[in-house]
Amino acid sequence: MDMKYNASEERFGWRDDAPALFEAILEPHRSLSPRGFMILICAVAMVSFVAGMAFIMIGAWPVFGFIGLDAVLIYVAFKVNFHSAKIYESVRLTEEVFLVERMRPNRQVVSWRFQPYWLQIATEDEDTRLILSSHGKSITIGEFLTVSERVELAETLREELEILRAPRHQQAV
Repeated sequence: MDMKYNASEERFGWRDDAPALFEAILEPHRSLSPRGFMILICAVAMVSFVAGMAFIMIGAWPVFGFIGLDAVLIYVAFKVNFHSAKIYESVRLTEEVFLVERMRPNRQVVSWRFQPYWLQIATEDEDTRLILSSHGKSITIGEFLTVSERVELAETLREELEILRAPRHQQAV
């Protein structure tokens, strides 16, 4: 889980002037770098070309086109995967609001605002989805995170909300 604290306000357009008690930017793990992608595609293209040439030499020339098509489909599949990996989510907790913003691959930002004193954090046992709910609204966040990352995030959010909800002054009896 990539949690970057004190995220830039201009990145998400936060308008709240209240200081953040907790901020995190959640991004999917990207195990293949752009350089690694180019190396992989070059290797696939080379193997496809050599295999295709072998089939041409034995007279099975139509196979060359199908092997080339396989290489193109592998390239397209990785490009689609990279495009969908552009999603990220930000969570921000202030005394007044709990804000969740999701950047979709098409750069459209969708946001949800919750009143932090009523916010419930739930995790389901089967797939450990992280669900935020309050006043009849529910959303799932961090779907691209691993199970352990979602559990860690849920625990951190619960702790931060508990701190926020704690009475500021103990009344003397």
